[in-house]
Amino acid sequence: MSSVGGTPLFLLEFGDIVMYFTPYTTSLFILALVFTCIVILSRPENQLDIIFGSDGYYTKETEVEELRFRRFMSIACGLACLGATVTGDVFDFTLFVSLVGITNVGIVAAVRSRHVQNAAFQYGIVALAGTVPLFGGAAIVAATNGTLSMIELSARTMSGVPLIAKALLTLGVMGEGMAPFYAAKAEMFRAPGAPYVIMCSLSSLLIFLRVVEVIITM
Repeated sequence: MSSVGGTPLFLLEFGDIVMYFTPYTTSLFILALVFTCIVILSRPENQLDIIFGSDGYYTKETEVEELRFRRFMSIACGLACLGATVTGDVFDFTLFVSLVGITNVGIVAAVRSRHVQNAAFQYGIVALAGTVPLFGGAAIVAATNGTLSMIELSARTMSGVPLIAKALLTLGVMGEGMAPFYAAKAEMFRAPGAPYVIMCSLSSLLIFLRVVEVIITM
């Protein structure tokens, strides 16, 4: 196998499921792993609000229940990114991407604020709609080629993957990766516990970068 990411450095087989590490996917894997470790070890910041017209200020502390949930969702998002960056199976890739979308909804919705949860609801609808073309693209790949292995698809001299399948996969990833837009819409980057929101942007970036490699490889 020789993909746009380079020749595989290591293949990890689990029956029909294969994970492969190329220089490209390895760099994405390491990036996701580093940020997942940062999420595990970090503590949420306290938001400071300045009292207008004076030197006074007050802090907004994150409650323990909210902290635990957001940290759990951030860690789960990081683990899903790890799988999405190295999987060699199109169907597993769609599963990991959909899991990224689910965990990002949880990260956004964890803040107990009406306008933040409204943004999370809107993003949830977009992510839910994105699963249709996402899994539809994987189904077309399986129906037209009889396999979902990226290694086998890349080894064929003439790829039988229809353009519509690649377009649907890209559209599905776009729907699942819209979390940063809704996080910014709800001003979550200024919310208490803001560091966990970084996983939304990182996970979206990683799955966008990976789907480009997947599309070109097939």
